[in-house]
Amino acid sequence: MDLPRSRIADLARHAGVSTATVDRVLHGRLAVRPATAQRVLRAAAALQYLPEADLWRALQPPPMELAFLLPAGTNRYLRMLGDSVGAAGEALAPYNVRCRAHFIDSFDPARVAAALRRHGQRTQGLAFMALEHPKVREAVDELAEQGVPVVTLISDLSASRRVACVGLDNRAAGRTAAMLIGRFLGPRHGPVAMIAGSLSYRGHEERELGFLALMAEQFPQLQVVGVREGRDDAQTNYRLVSTLLEQHPDLAGLYNIGGGAEGIGRALQERPRHGEHTVFVAHGLTPDTRALLIAGTLDAVINQHPQTMVLNTVRIFTNLRDGRSATAGVEPVRISVVLRENLP
Repeated sequence: MDLPRSRIADLARHAGVSTATVDRVLHGRLAVRPATAQRVLRAAAALQYLPEADLWRALQPPPMELAFLLPAGTNRYLRMLGDSVGAAGEALAPYNVRCRAHFIDSFDPARVAAALRRHGQRTQGLAFMALEHPKVREAVDELAEQGVPVVTLISDLSASRRVACVGLDNRAAGRTAAMLIGRFLGPRHGPVAMIAGSLSYRGHEERELGFLALMAEQFPQLQVVGVREGRDDAQTNYRLVSTLLEQHPDLAGLYNIGGGAEGIGRALQERPRHGEHTVFVAHGLTPDTRALLIAGTLDAVINQHPQTMVLNTVRIFTNLRDGRSATAGVEPVRISVVLRENLP
């Protein structure tokens, strides 16, 4: 014979609270002190008022609110990273977090700092692609003082109180790009150029330094003609490379340190066909770089998977929430080199 189902009045009596308080706890209508809410939920468990799954959800603390601040613009990889944040809800359910991506003006230090302070007021963890500047560093340190942990993505921030950086070893990435270009060119001589998003990104500066170091060590026959900054904008990169090709029609190699590879690819494809192929290496596997690989315009992509970036960032924040070391159990982001013949 089934026992009669408990009523709200039974829960109230068992928990020593009013029926109105029970109603508020069960339906989340108004704030209730945590200790009182726990008494009500324990009563609901003892009297088998709610199914076990519903009780488990009710006993869970509110999800941790996390914000990802990413550069606005035409960088397709960063757009994919933002999409990965938005699409990761189900995969992140065990971590009890809620993630949102916001796109900001990332090249103005004052605006980056203002965005950090603004979003830091309504989140419990903040991840962003850092711009190397005292104003940005000060904003990060203020958030640390307020108990809001900050993780840097892709590009780190020196001498700051950020808790961790998620991304490639950028100096190793630059060295890898130089090795690929040098090996692909073989005995050829000629100029080699770089296009960065901005050298105010520490990550882009480190990639440049790694590239230059390995070129000098192993390929002295190749002349590096300097770096241009295209702000990860495809149209700006198109204009920069069109000018480069006018100045150096024998351009042997090109390393795109940041985004906007599709603009570079378009300029290379419009080059007169009597010139030799320019070995082109870029970052980030996107629909655009994939198409350039298949066309043979782009020779290699150095990639870091967006989903891994998001998951590693979330793990760092939840480690801190649960009292563990920030990077406990977090695997380093590994460099993967994608060619036309191994496209995933």
